[in-house]
Amino acid sequence: MSRWLVILLSLSLIACGSDDQSSLDTSRPGGLLLDETHGDNGLAWGLEKCDGCHAMTVIHQDTTEIIREMVRDKGYETCSGCHGDNGTDQPRQCLVCHNPDDLPTAPYLDGRHSHTFPPSDSSAMSDEDCLVCHDYSDMDGSFDLNLDLTSFRDAAGQSSAYLVEADFCLRCHNRDHQQIGFEISGESYSDPLIALEDDYRHIDYHGWRDGSGEGTFNGLRPAYAYPQVVACSDCHAMHGTSNQKLIIDTTRKGARRLNESQFISRDYSIEVNDQGDYSQLCVICHAMQFEIDEGRVNTGNGLSGVHLVGDDCRPCHTHGEASQAGL
Repeated sequence: MSRWLVILLSLSLIACGSDDQSSLDTSRPGGLLLDETHGDNGLAWGLEKCDGCHAMTVIHQDTTEIIREMVRDKGYETCSGCHGDNGTDQPRQCLVCHNPDDLPTAPYLDGRHSHTFPPSDSSAMSDEDCLVCHDYSDMDGSFDLNLDLTSFRDAAGQSSAYLVEADFCLRCHNRDHQQIGFEISGESYSDPLIALEDDYRHIDYHGWRDGSGEGTFNGLRPAYAYPQVVACSDCHAMHGTSNQKLIIDTTRKGARRLNESQFISRDYSIEVNDQGDYSQLCVICHAMQFEIDEGRVNTGNGLSGVHLVGDDCRPCHTHGEASQAGL
């Protein structure tokens, strides 16, 4: 490459704003989306072809190696996923990178059930589904509730911060202040899809109202304890699972407080059925201290420690609600 060509290319990149961070919308969480100032006073805004200004050999010099190599391998179609549509009609692509081949664990996308929109859709998750919940993610590899999740309005109509993961889920899963365009209809007044807010804050022992830890079937695996609030994604896999109701199908997709070196790394499987047998899920975290009933019975995934293995859990346990103290 001649010296003059290098100079011309450098001038082109400067004019288009390749190193101009002011073209990124830093007023929103994430800060990676391009805005109307992209380029020199917006000269690059509305352009569909990124290669008109940005040479693949020089972009992403300061990013992590995995991102740099993936962008170079897949080309310019990866741009929209992080930087938006640049004022065009081009779709934002997420799954071009986030898929079982390129980023298999970020997140796990295997399984026939995922949180698609509408939820009744049984097809594979699409880019549009990703953007509903992750519109402004900063893509830095570290999950932050208020950077990597879309800011939905709360019951007061305000964009308040999420204090725990459930705050995000409850912005949609409630009876009277659902998000426009993502309304949910429950089969009954107590359907967890719409009753979750009441359950979580007033009834559900996995939420703010904690169990006493003194009941007959008391016992939890480290590092779970009764005063703790359990994250929704400890039991529900948003991005892919073989179980209905988005129940995780393996410990590597949830139960994040467990000691990874001793437990999650062993990858216990979880299978639930329509008859209400959730024992393989419950036994991941629950292990009674004093084994009674069927406490020593293998639930089917190699673990024991819960009672009535193989039976319907729901008559006594409705989304964590206990008919007795101590769960």
